[in-house]
Amino acid sequence: MNSTTTRIPAAEVTGVYGAMVKVFAKKMMGRVPESVGILWNNPAVMKDAMGIGRKAEGWKALDPDLASYAAMAAAATIGCSFCLDFNYFMGHNRGLDADKIRQVPRWRDATGFSPVERRVMEYAEAASQTPPAVTDELSDALLADLGPAALVELAARVAFMNMSARMNVALGIRSEEFADACGLPPLAERSARHDASPASA
Repeated sequence: MNSTTTRIPAAEVTGVYGAMVKVFAKKMMGRVPESVGILWNNPAVMKDAMGIGRKAEGWKALDPDLASYAAMAAAATIGCSFCLDFNYFMGHNRGLDADKIRQVPRWRDATGFSPVERRVMEYAEAASQTPPAVTDELSDALLADLGPAALVELAARVAFMNMSARMNVALGIRSEEFADACGLPPLAERSARHDASPASA
């Protein structure tokens, strides 16, 4: 669903920094998303949020596929259609298995994910609840799976996605159908049933 009901009107993206943002957006996504104009109402907030995102892309302790699954699982938990669509699109561009990544919103019912991938998505879901619901058992399992540096990165990436997703939902920013525009099949629908039991032993 294209965004037509944002809660703040888009501002005109102007100036030298605005021109740079538009060039970067077109290079990455083929066009300038409407969300850029929404966030341009406060360029300082947009610049700093994008800066955090760029820095996060430089983190290397966590496997990038796991990082993508975690971000999408967090976005699905919060209900940010823009974040899900954008990360699906970007994951495809980075060479992730499209059939696999499109199943992230319903990962509990999908086949093909490894036990570690399931624990990562379970962690992303649990950390995205209010209040966060990460258990000692899940954290200990992931510490053994990933090591301390990657687990810290996982927590930080999920936290950053929560910031982005909750801001987008609050502002009324919705999917702009990037994945659909490049011919990817629709994302799987998130299961209505949320099973709080551990995903794997």
